[in-house]
Amino acid sequence: MSKQTIMVAEDEPHLREVLRFQLEAVGYRVLEARDGQQALEMATQALPDLLLLDVMMPYLNGYDVCRELRAAYATRHIPIIMLTAKAETQDKLEGLGGGANDYVTKPWEARELMLRVRNVLEWSRQQRSASPLTGLPGNLSINEEISRRMASHAPFAMMQVDIDYFKAFNDHYGYARGDLAIRRLADILVAAARESGGKDCFVGHIGGDDFVVLTSTESAEALGGRVISEFTSALPELYDPADFRRGHVEVLTRRHVTERVPVMSLTIALVSTDRMQVSHLAELNDIAQELKAHGKGIPGSVLVGERRRPPESVSEVDRHVA
Repeated sequence: MSKQTIMVAEDEPHLREVLRFQLEAVGYRVLEARDGQQALEMATQALPDLLLLDVMMPYLNGYDVCRELRAAYATRHIPIIMLTAKAETQDKLEGLGGGANDYVTKPWEARELMLRVRNVLEWSRQQRSASPLTGLPGNLSINEEISRRMASHAPFAMMQVDIDYFKAFNDHYGYARGDLAIRRLADILVAAARESGGKDCFVGHIGGDDFVVLTSTESAEALGGRVISEFTSALPELYDPADFRRGHVEVLTRRHVTERVPVMSLTIALVSTDRMQVSHLAELNDIAQELKAHGKGIPGSVLVGERRRPPESVSEVDRHVA
């Protein structure tokens, strides 16, 4: 298992060195930031497992960094321990109120700090319910996020993303190559969400080759089209050259018959709550499953979105096929 990464944001070089030594001594990988702005940029890019965040730093103080990280989906889950010389109750309340998970005052006792680090990391692991393959939030976190958005009554779009013909690919090349394909799609989804979906975009891994993306109604179709385009471009890297040129792999069926199965594609079911009234999570999932079943019957990668006309009109299904 790879080492967990802890980022230390501290403007005093000596204290950064001490923290790095203490953390590396117990097996953590350490990244260092010398001011608040660098801490914000590094955390957004590196997505560390934990951030030790000093309060008094140049450019951005720790409170501001904490609030910025909590405001963006990509960094919202990173646990934060505030580290400062301030011990007043109001200072602690400001840090915790801004989203910090814990608060340690200087000078710290090494064993206590390491225990707090370990506890916060374990809490974070349990809370995220992350997929061990992709590191993305799992079913529990997905359902909680959807329920939160539905409770807010603000319109949002949900996309269920599924790889077509993945089982044949997995059977033909083996689990290691199958896992590589799933992680490749996860990377594409996260990058597209970060760059095209806005700060409030959410990506979750249901399991296997199934993913969920929650985003704004305005950006959903363009984001889905980008995912299809980038996954299609990645296919030559996933297949052996000869198989990709032929456009299929050969797999043995249960009846011991060789079957030619096309290269993988994507089916994306898009449900937008501004186009229809959805009262609960199960109804939202049912609509997405119907759309996905429809999309599976269309060759190639496809984005299938249901648009509702006013009640007196008949609904129609919009499709984008790659």
